[in-house]
Amino acid sequence: MTIAPTRPLQMDYVRQQFPALAGKWVFFDNAGGSQTLKQVVDRISEYLLTSNVQLGASYAVSQLAGDRVLQAREAVATLINAADSTEVVMGGSTSLLLRLLSLGLVRLWNPGDEVIVTNTDHEANVSPWMDLEQQGIVVKIWRVNPETLELHLADLEPLLTSRTRLVALTHASNILGTINPLRQIADRVHAEGAMICVDGVGYAAHRLVDVQALDVDFYAYSFYKTYGPHYAVLYGKRSHLLNIPGINHYFIGEAEIPYKFQPGNVNYELSYGMVGLCDYLKELAQLHYGEAVAPNLRGQMQQAFQRISDHEAAIGDRLINYLNGKPNVRIIGHPHADQTHRVPTISFVIHSIDSATIPPKMDAHRIGIRYGDFYAKRLIQDLDLVKQNGVVRVSMVHYNTLEEVDRLIECFEQLF
Repeated sequence: MTIAPTRPLQMDYVRQQFPALAGKWVFFDNAGGSQTLKQVVDRISEYLLTSNVQLGASYAVSQLAGDRVLQAREAVATLINAADSTEVVMGGSTSLLLRLLSLGLVRLWNPGDEVIVTNTDHEANVSPWMDLEQQGIVVKIWRVNPETLELHLADLEPLLTSRTRLVALTHASNILGTINPLRQIADRVHAEGAMICVDGVGYAAHRLVDVQALDVDFYAYSFYKTYGPHYAVLYGKRSHLLNIPGINHYFIGEAEIPYKFQPGNVNYELSYGMVGLCDYLKELAQLHYGEAVAPNLRGQMQQAFQRISDHEAAIGDRLINYLNGKPNVRIIGHPHADQTHRVPTISFVIHSIDSATIPPKMDAHRIGIRYGDFYAKRLIQDLDLVKQNGVVRVSMVHYNTLEEVDRLIECFEQLF
C-alpha cells in the first residue's frame, strides 16, 4: 500500500528514535545542541566495539575500519550533495574548521586583499576572518538592515571590489532564524571573482543542504546540532581544497584531500556515527512514503526533510502567532512562520523585562530555553540589546510537538 506523500510526520516514531525524549524535560534549546539519535549512538558503538583499530593495515579488522570511515565520508557527502567525497573535511567543530580554513586561505592572499563578514553571524564565521587584519587583510562588515532584520544584496554591493577574496555569512542566523538567499548571494559574489563561505549550523537541522545547488565554495556545520555527536564538517570545492596549502605533516601531499586538512586524521567513531543520521532519514522516508519512496538515498533524504520542514512550520507558527499577539513582545527576526523564509529558531524580547529573568522561570516546569547573545555578540550589540541581556530564544526542531509548544505558551501566560 502506498503511503500518501502528505502524511503528517509520525511523531511517535520520531520521538522513539531520540532516547533522551523519554524523560520529562522539553528541549527548546536545540540551536545550542540537539538530542542525539539512537541510530548515531548505535553506529558509534558498533565501530568502537568491533573495529576500533588503526587504519591502513593488511589485517581484516583494519580493512573493515577503513571501509567504515570511508563509508562515513561518503554518507556525509550524500547528505550535503557534494560532488565528490574528497570535498568533505571532518573535524572537531565548526569554529575549528573555519579557523583552519582561514589560516590556509590567507597564505594565498596578499596584504590589501579584502574579506566581507556580516554582523548576523555566530563568531565562528567572523573572528577567523577578522583576525587576518593582523596580516594586512582588509575586513568589511555587511550589516543587517535594522528595520527588516535581513541582509540585503543592495547593502553588499558597495562593499564588493576587485580586491574582494571572500564573503563569509550564515545560511540561517542562530538568533534571527532567517534563511538567507544563498544562491543569489553566491552568484553575485562569484561575478566579482570572489568566494563564499557559509556557516550552516543554524540551517542544517531543518533543511537538506545542497552545496551544488547553492554553488557555495565552502560550507560548514556541527553535527551535535544536527542530531549527532560533538563533531563537524567543512565542505570545500575540490579545486579550492587542492589549491589551499595543507596543515598536516610535511610528507602528506598537497593532492591528498581531505587528509591534508586533518592532522591526526578524523575521529573514526564519530565520523562513522553520522551514517546513523542517514539511516534515520532513510527510515523516515520509507515510513512516510511507502511504495512512493525515492529509489536512492539522496532522494529519500529530500522526502524526509520535506516532512520535517512541514512539521516545523506548524510548531513555529503556533509559537510565533502567540508572540505576535502580545503587544509587549518583539520578535527579533522574520515575524511569520513561512518555511521559505525562516527556521523555527525564534528569538524575542519583552518590553522593560530583562531577558535573563525568563528562562530560569521555565526550569521548574522542566522546559529548557535560553537567553543571551549566543555567540552572535555583534548582532546583539548592533541591535542595542546588550543591556537587556540579549534575547530569549526558543529553538525547536522536528521532534518537538505542538503539545510541547502549548505547554510553553501556558507557562509564558503566567509571565507576560
